[in-house]
Amino acid sequence: MADFTPVLKAVVPAAGLGTRFLPATKATPKEMLPIVDKPAIQYVVEEAVSAGLTDVLMVTGRSKRSIEDHFDRAYELEEALHAKGDDERLEAVRESSELAIMHYVRQGEPKGLGHAVYCARQHVGRDPFAVLLGDDMIDARDPLLTRMIEVRNQHGGSVIALMEVEPDQVSSYGCAAIAPTGEDDVVKVTDLVEKPDPEDAPSRWIIIGRYVCDPAVFDVLEKTPPGRGGEIQLTDALRTLAGMEPEDGGQVHGVLFRGRRYDTGNKLEYLRTVVQFASERPDLAPEFMPWLREFVAAHEG
Repeated sequence: MADFTPVLKAVVPAAGLGTRFLPATKATPKEMLPIVDKPAIQYVVEEAVSAGLTDVLMVTGRSKRSIEDHFDRAYELEEALHAKGDDERLEAVRESSELAIMHYVRQGEPKGLGHAVYCARQHVGRDPFAVLLGDDMIDARDPLLTRMIEVRNQHGGSVIALMEVEPDQVSSYGCAAIAPTGEDDVVKVTDLVEKPDPEDAPSRWIIIGRYVCDPAVFDVLEKTPPGRGGEIQLTDALRTLAGMEPEDGGQVHGVLFRGRRYDTGNKLEYLRTVVQFASERPDLAPEFMPWLREFVAAHEG
C-alpha cells in the first residue's frame, strides 16, 4: 500500500566545496554568501518552514561550522545589541536561531547529491521528506514546496519540481520525460536523464532543486552505482523509483513550476539575484534603483 504519511522533515545538502566562488569560499561556505544581508541558506530554511517543515537536517562537510553557528544563539552579540537598545538588529539576529529545529550530519566525502541525501537516512527513518538545494532559491511569493507536498499527499511516491528551459540549457541539469495528468501543473515522470546532450534530452523540462522523496529512495540509493561524474546521482535513484510500483514507494510526479526562481550556483546568477533582491527591498530600493539606472546608463554602448 502506498505511504501517505505527512511530510514533516526537510533535508538541505550543504557539503559542496563551492569552487565556483573561490577564493571567497576558501574559508566561508558558499551557502553563507549573503543575498544583501542574509545568507542564502537562511532563505532556503525559511522556505521549508513556510511549507510546515520545522525539522531540518543540514548535510554539511568540513569547514562548514559557520552554518551551524548562524542557526545557533549568539548570546554575547544579543546582549550587546540589547544593551544598545538596537531591537531591530537584535530581532534579525535571533530570527535564524528560532526558525526551526536544526540537526546536522556530515558527508565525509563528496560523492554526489545522492550520497548526501543518503546521509540523512538515520535521521529521516521511514518518513517522507523534502530535499531543498541551497543553490536554488524560490521566491517566497511562489509556494512551490507547499504545492509539491499537496501532490505527494494526493498521489504518494516522490515529487520533483520541473522548470522549462531553452534546449541549450538542458545539459546542465537532470531532465525529465513526462506524461500529462488531469491537472495542468502536474505530470507523471516516466524517465529521467542526468545532464543529457541537448539532442538526447527527452524534454525541455529540467529538475530544479526541490524534491519530496518517499523513504523508499534510501533503499534505492544504497544500491545505486556512481553515475555521471563518478558520483551517486539522486536523479538515477528517482529514475528507478519512477519504474517501481506505488505499493513499494515507487512512481514519481512532477510539478511544473512557472514562478520565480533564483540560481545562486554561479557568479553571474548570484549577482543577478543580489540586484533583484536589493531592487525590491523597501529600505534600499529608493536609493539603490536611481543609482542603478545611472550606472547602467553611463555604461551603455
